[in-house]
Amino acid sequence: MNAVTDIRVSDGEDLRNAALERIKKRQDFRAHLLVYLLINGIVWVTWALTGTGFPWPAFVTAGWGVGLIMNAYEVYGRRPISEDDVRREIERLRGA
Repeated sequence: MNAVTDIRVSDGEDLRNAALERIKKRQDFRAHLLVYLLINGIVWVTWALTGTGFPWPAFVTAGWGVGLIMNAYEVYGRRPISEDDVRREIERLRGA
């Protein structure tokens, strides 16, 4: 995502666009979570039905889990860039 779409906006049309973007991100995350659960379930069941040797599905679950956590952070944890953030960065660049 670029900084322009992260900046908090006050214009009605900009707010609508920002709201639509956030809704889409939440929908995309829920789809990602569903696929993660389904595929990992299949992988673990396959492992369980084929002798339960070394638990190789743990690599799939852990690796993909990192991506899922980062996706969740992007959707639910990351705060939008504010105008104050932009002003502070401009001042920092001017001072350099």
